[in-house]
Amino acid sequence: MFYSKNLKKFKKINHCFFSKKNGFSRGFYKSLNCGRGSKDRKENINKNLIFVSKKIGITKNKLILMHQTHSNKVVEIKKNNYKKKINADAIITKMKGVALGVITADCVPVILYDVKNEIVGCVHAGWKGAYLDIIKNTINKIKKMNSNNLIYACVGPCIGQKSYEVDFNFFQKFLNISKKNKKYFAHKKNNKKLFDLRKFVTDKLLDYKVRVDQINRDTFTQKNYFFSYRRSIKLNEKDYGRCISVICML
Repeated sequence: MFYSKNLKKFKKINHCFFSKKNGFSRGFYKSLNCGRGSKDRKENINKNLIFVSKKIGITKNKLILMHQTHSNKVVEIKKNNYKKKINADAIITKMKGVALGVITADCVPVILYDVKNEIVGCVHAGWKGAYLDIIKNTINKIKKMNSNNLIYACVGPCIGQKSYEVDFNFFQKFLNISKKNKKYFAHKKNNKKLFDLRKFVTDKLLDYKVRVDQINRDTFTQKNYFFSYRRSIKLNEKDYGRCISVICML
């Protein structure tokens, strides 16, 4: 379990970036697989989510997860929708006693806290969501609720640049938005590039004057701690587990 140094200071919230340890799943889902979209046994996922809820200090029915679609859609969780299926890649709330969770296996989990307005949020930022401005949309949605903000964010464990090989078309896609995006790519032989997704997401947050810290760990290389979609493909596994990152306003 990993914690943000910045967010740890605030007594009104609980948060955690959970590793893949301390759960009930078996095989390549071992052991804290929280991915309801995986082919793991439902009862194991359920036990894992109960474990996570207890650690955060809530009951499982108050743990809100998204149906993540690699989009730029942000949803505010309120009393009238928190029990519904939520298609989004970021959720924010002012509700107390509910926890917001994001599921990842290489993509970037971001958790946020607007100290002045007591708003918490979490973001699933894969390359598609990041490319489509999920960060901008999330911050704008928080600012719409109240423009006088002091937002802290932690960028969680995700795939590191050295592990994230992409092709020239991918590189070109980001250059088409802005030539400045070149700085997020390192050159690799055979027309391949290495993409720094963590820095790309972090800089988007910094553009909005968000105070950011990091859990700077590579999900691809640290196989004892994290699930990784890319690693499972490389190992020719049929499926993969997902880690969870959670924030809750007490």
